[in-house]
Amino acid sequence: MHRLHPSLSISFMTTLIPLSILVSMAGCASSKPSLYHQEDFSETDTYSRTFSVNDAASCEAARRALLGQGYIISKAQTNLIDGTKSFQPEADQHVEIAFHIVCASNGKADRSSAVFVSATQDRYALKKTNNSASLGLSVLGSVSMPFSSSDDSMVKVASETIRAADFYDRFFGAVERYLTPGEDTLDGINQHQLDGPVGVSDKKDTH
Repeated sequence: MHRLHPSLSISFMTTLIPLSILVSMAGCASSKPSLYHQEDFSETDTYSRTFSVNDAASCEAARRALLGQGYIISKAQTNLIDGTKSFQPEADQHVEIAFHIVCASNGKADRSSAVFVSATQDRYALKKTNNSASLGLSVLGSVSMPFSSSDDSMVKVASETIRAADFYDRFFGAVERYLTPGEDTLDGINQHQLDGPVGVSDKKDTH
């Protein structure tokens, strides 16, 4: 039986140890759960509510709830509502909340309907691009001059579905208010008022 030279054995061990560390690190990285594992579909009341009216009436109340908070309705059908609202928490930041609402009847025998809603929050940041100007001369060719211009554009930096249950509670409370005649009091409006971007202070206009 052949034995490895001591120097070769040490070299082999020093090579093997880093490899084992890399393998263990790869195992730790792969053990991180994916985002889709969080979707256990166990909660049914965060994004939906049941109202004792048909789907057309519940969607109309949802449309009015968004209009009452300054949302722009981009699509309005009997059982489908889309609306957006823009915010500017900082001079170089822009936030947009988009609502997608679907109203579904619970059956002909049951005059109630379910309202499903999902809201996404998109964040935009100001991106500046500097452009240097060039002056073309027939003799000297193209000469770069000390003139520059900047193009400012808003770039989307984040987009996520709003998961806060209290946000949807306020929305469904506003829908309920528009389904209940005679509840348009100031206290009711303040109680069911929707907030601005989640985690971002909503600056009110001072005009």
